[in-house]
Amino acid sequence: MEIFLGLAIPFIGTMLGSAMVFLMKNKINKKIEKLLLGFASGVMIAASIWSLLMPSIEMAKNQGMIEWIPATVGFLLGIFFLLILDSIIPHLHLHADKPEGIKSKLEKTTMMVLAVTLHNIPEGMAVGVVFAGAIAQNTGITIAGAIALAVGIAIQNFPEGAIISMPLKSEGVSKTKAFLYGTLSGIVEPIGAIITIALTNHVVPILPYFLSFAAGAMIYVVVEELIPEAQEGEHSNIGTIGVAIGFVIMMILDIALG
Repeated sequence: MEIFLGLAIPFIGTMLGSAMVFLMKNKINKKIEKLLLGFASGVMIAASIWSLLMPSIEMAKNQGMIEWIPATVGFLLGIFFLLILDSIIPHLHLHADKPEGIKSKLEKTTMMVLAVTLHNIPEGMAVGVVFAGAIAQNTGITIAGAIALAVGIAIQNFPEGAIISMPLKSEGVSKTKAFLYGTLSGIVEPIGAIITIALTNHVVPILPYFLSFAAGAMIYVVVEELIPEAQEGEHSNIGTIGVAIGFVIMMILDIALG
């Protein structure tokens, strides 16, 4: 039951954030948007360090490996994995005019949803691999620590849900469809988590690589998408403040509950 709840928590965060389209009349204020993007960045950076890279290093050490090798190899593979997906999947970032990925005839709204879906993939993997470590036991990862990561991801998914559903409404999409699109962008997280658990649950020696792989994928999203969007234009310092707040909250969650 705890595992099921843990896998569902991040998705619920996205769904609740997407529901803001029913409560907010206009576009999200630019300053608030920057704060939320920075906040999401801070959460993902802290989660990558405390919930993924540090457990990867500690687990590798306990398994008699050279501790920095799984962390390095997995991290770089995670970066390259997202780089490939970013180059292949057609998507359109917030406030961007030109889509990325392979050329397609997809509608603008669809590509906006795909942009958010793309960076939800590593979040799902991160939650999945941490729960896999908790299930395997003797890995140094606890269920409480896994739930702490899930809660942290859910907290940053809330503003992400709003950030995708509100612009969709501005593009002429109905509130109900904007909510559904925003919610569906987060469905890849529980799916990705389940697949990751299935791959790693019975192969403990590769867990350090999967942990650092998820960290690399998350850092790619932060550096490639979230921080540039938070720093674009005026009031970039607000995005920086958001990073600090998100980082500290995720750090506290991981240390206190982990």
